[in-house]
Amino acid sequence: MSRVTARLSFIEPQLASPVDQPPKGKHWIHELKHDGYRCQVLLERGRARVFTRNGFDWSEHYPLIIREASDLGCKTAIIDGEAVVQDGNGASDFDSLRSAIKWRSNEIILYAFDLLHLNGIDLRRETLLERRTKLRWLLGVDAESRIQFSEEFAGDGDTLLKACAERKLEGIVSKHSMSRYQSGRSKTWLKTKCFTESTFVVVGTDHDPKTGAPRALLARNDSDGLIYAGVAFIALGGDARTRFFAELERLTSSWASFKSSRSNDVKWCDPKLTVEVKHLAGSKKLRHATVRGFARVWPAN
Repeated sequence: MSRVTARLSFIEPQLASPVDQPPKGKHWIHELKHDGYRCQVLLERGRARVFTRNGFDWSEHYPLIIREASDLGCKTAIIDGEAVVQDGNGASDFDSLRSAIKWRSNEIILYAFDLLHLNGIDLRRETLLERRTKLRWLLGVDAESRIQFSEEFAGDGDTLLKACAERKLEGIVSKHSMSRYQSGRSKTWLKTKCFTESTFVVVGTDHDPKTGAPRALLARNDSDGLIYAGVAFIALGGDARTRFFAELERLTSSWASFKSSRSNDVKWCDPKLTVEVKHLAGSKKLRHATVRGFARVWPAN
């Protein structure tokens, strides 16, 4: 450890590398992957600031977190965590978080999972286990606090990942308990995401603005009719891909299904083609979604 005398500044956060399966071994700990905004809380001279993952000062968006961080029993600290809003089942709800940032900041909770600095000491060369022990002591136990300690779970990562999948949570993050804090993407923090498959109705197509790849615009059936769900890349090959675009051509419509679409190259179609879509669990809007196959094709009018 080393003593820090200069004014605290933002530290580039450590990022987890994606893997298909959680690592095995006694030195790995596993946490829920919170679906929110990465935050870094800097506390010094009785004043707290909150920075985004990219180092922007977003203190004004987190007034309750600022207030509670300012009251922590220390002179200086840098806390790493994730700001979330939870639904009625206690799962993080990314869509609600975005609106809470503007209108309901009292609903936002910071799940703190690492401590980079405490009372003038740079802790990044200490082990994760040592840092988290100090963080747990600093936060204490207060169920009403807007800053909560992100608990690790006993048992292996496979068991936790299976439980997350059953509850339609986003996934887990596995961390080597003896590792130092390393800014940037690392192999000592690993993330395993939960994916699920659902059926959606195709209402049109457009192209990804970055890659130009074609995407399907999708909706889900609701008691009030079709509700726009988002986009999915078309991961079909061979005859299936040919058939997909042939059906879209047959069902082409000049009527815009959803006026709110921001894309300029949408090609709308009658909502008569349903597809199976693999997508990230734990979000109301589609994320990391791909069309995997056909579910049903209704005849055109």
